[in-house]
Amino acid sequence: MKIGLSTYSLLKALKAGTMSVLDIPRWIKDNGGEHMELVPYGYTVVDNPELADAIRDKAAEAGIELSNYSMPANFVQDTEEAFDAEVERVKQHVDIAHRMGIRFLRHDVTAFTLPPEKTTLDYFETSLPLIVEGSRRIADYAAQYGITTSIENHGFCVQLSDRVQRVLREVNRGNFKTTLDVGNFLCVDEQPLIGVMNNLPYASVVHFKDFYIRPYYNKPTGGEWFTTTHGNYLRGAIVGHGDIEIVEIVKLVKQSGFDGYITVEFEGMEDCREGSKIGMENVRRMWEES
Repeated sequence: MKIGLSTYSLLKALKAGTMSVLDIPRWIKDNGGEHMELVPYGYTVVDNPELADAIRDKAAEAGIELSNYSMPANFVQDTEEAFDAEVERVKQHVDIAHRMGIRFLRHDVTAFTLPPEKTTLDYFETSLPLIVEGSRRIADYAAQYGITTSIENHGFCVQLSDRVQRVLREVNRGNFKTTLDVGNFLCVDEQPLIGVMNNLPYASVVHFKDFYIRPYYNKPTGGEWFTTTHGNYLRGAIVGHGDIEIVEIVKLVKQSGFDGYITVEFEGMEDCREGSKIGMENVRRMWEES
């Protein structure tokens, strides 16, 4: 097991210009992390191979592994031409991940921002053939590099644990698994403990995040809250400070025998460096005590 950090956790610093993506590997190392997951927000590498090489070299200098590459994708397109173009676009990201020595890649399968009518079971079932075909093509393409691709419980349409499993079953590729995010189940009002229990056997990488939770009938005032599919309220928290049963989830992951990359994601209102550092410390302490 290796604990690390997603670059998305430091997005506020990247946007503010107080940190460069090239600073992140050393920062992770200095703050107790062992690997870095790339989420290309605040920077891009698919169109910048020189930056990709520089990140790879900076990580090697710091003794930090590049673990996972997480990117948006949408295979639910209106035309065959648009579908093919999206598949080819994702393949370019697979190529750059290979160039950087990354062996895990998570891609979405639908747009992240969807109206309510496109988060329903009917929409999911109607869209499933495109989701499956796109995921198969990417998994088959990535296999030549020894890369495992994955779908995350992410994006509202394919966020429930049983929908994730349905996609895994239909794609039916040995190098296609799930990036298991312990917090994202809440976005579709599934209990995190249940979602983790359901999908842990299929996990290639595990994301740890935390949320403050308020019911739909108790709207908070102030702060960076967003709503779930059933109108409940969530706000990002430092891992271990929120309302998710992180201690028990750590025990579940450890008892399962999972021995891969654990990525901390910070999406809270606190300073992103402080929130990321405390989150990594909390997960490590819980792991050692479980």
